[in-house]
Amino acid sequence: MPSASPSSLRRIVVACFVALIVLGIAWETWLAPLRPGAWLLSLKVVPLAFALPGIAAGRVRAYQWWSMLILGYLAEGLVRAASDAGLSARLAWAEIAIAAVAFTAIVLYVRRVRRDALQPG
Repeated sequence: MPSASPSSLRRIVVACFVALIVLGIAWETWLAPLRPGAWLLSLKVVPLAFALPGIAAGRVRAYQWWSMLILGYLAEGLVRAASDAGLSARLAWAEIAIAAVAFTAIVLYVRRVRRDALQPG
């Protein structure tokens, strides 16, 4: 990934955000909700949905914010992987993997765009 272009990094981040949105909704409403009728936990994906236009457009400021905010999804996955069992724990590991890839791609995207902006020519 270090030699990836900004456009490919942007596509990776967008794909991760979409995957986290789908995973969060499916997890909390259908696959393994904490308790029946606990669909309100699926609202955790709303910030991701609001961020998608800025992320897809490649706005560096959005990427800078989400370099910190994506860690909340990583932390939730870590907590639920350690405390849940069965399908919910496996879904938590999926959330961890997706959030880790998103974080890495976000950081690489910002570094690449800033480096390209500072290069003369």
